[in-house]
Amino acid sequence: MKLNFDQYGEDARKDPLIIIHGLYGSAANFRGLAKFYAADFNVYCLDLRNHGNSPHSNEITYSLMAEDVVEFMDDQGLDHAHILGHSMGGKTAMQLALNHPERVDKLVIGDIAPVEYPHHHEKIFEGLVALPLDEISSRGDADKRLAEFEPEAGVRAFLLTNLKRDDNENFMWRINLPALISEYDNIAAAPEGISYDGETLFIRGDRSDYVADEYVPETMEIFPNACIETIDDCGHWLHSEKPQEFSEILLNFLR
Repeated sequence: MKLNFDQYGEDARKDPLIIIHGLYGSAANFRGLAKFYAADFNVYCLDLRNHGNSPHSNEITYSLMAEDVVEFMDDQGLDHAHILGHSMGGKTAMQLALNHPERVDKLVIGDIAPVEYPHHHEKIFEGLVALPLDEISSRGDADKRLAEFEPEAGVRAFLLTNLKRDDNENFMWRINLPALISEYDNIAAAPEGISYDGETLFIRGDRSDYVADEYVPETMEIFPNACIETIDDCGHWLHSEKPQEFSEILLNFLR
């Protein structure tokens, strides 16, 4: 699958850095930071399948998404690259490293562990499906309706970045919502593989339970050369909640 992407920097002397977003996200999530990172790297922000402006598919597995990234690298002539993935993108990055270790220089995972998680997006899915797109006149209207299902304004704003207008100026979803719902078991699943020995960094927020202490032994078993850094007073959205701290940890590792 040919993934849509944004590129920042075109200096052949710089190492490539590929950034992979999480569920409901897009390449735009890292736009501000990617421009900053472009001082040191050629940065590629991807839209995963069924997200952003990339093609849609009824199949979603981490192996498929990892192969999408490999195809992107082949198309760009990138034999290897640093890989940064957040949340679902982090699991995709892990699967890429497990399947194709030779393609990964340094691996950075944002607030996700290589484990299967219990389902916890049902309410969000319910809210997104319940939005009557043919009746909504504005994003503000959509936000009010979605508030019945998601109380946090920041989360709603993030979710509603996936609304776009069609040729008739009616709202439609940019994400492939039916596929995300039907394939959610695969999204919640753990990446498959025995181990990856390359240099790996896990960055977690101290207010997030995605990389809870109970997941650390399994994480270190699969990624034996990993280190784990924790950002204080931070939740799951590390790069937006604490961009300076996140970037300092990331760049110190990559440099």
